[in-house]
Amino acid sequence: MALIDSYGRSIEYLRLSVTDRCDLRCTYCLPRGFCDFQDSGEWLGFDGVERVVGAFARLGVRRVRRTGGDPPMRRGLPELAARLAGVDDLSLSTNIRSISGKAGTMTG
Repeated sequence: MALIDSYGRSIEYLRLSVTDRCDLRCTYCLPRGFCDFQDSGEWLGFDGVERVVGAFARLGVRRVRRTGGDPPMRRGLPELAARLAGVDDLSLSTNIRSISGKAGTMTG
């Protein structure tokens, strides 16, 4: 089974926000109307992220981009990368301020 959009295109790419935290507070991470950060206890846990990504992978998604906020601000991001190792292309959007010296552990 594959995911197909209303134009008949195959969907093979998933953007997954893993945090709302960001140290720059630009409009990319904190759009107009932003009220307050979520409590981290409200975020989907890594087991849930792994299940969601696995479900999309079974539907043909091969590329996953972790977004946010700034994904490296989420504790345990290297563990999440390891848990998503079955994805063909695992990437992230970041402002790089928080990953100095540890970029290799973020990609999986």
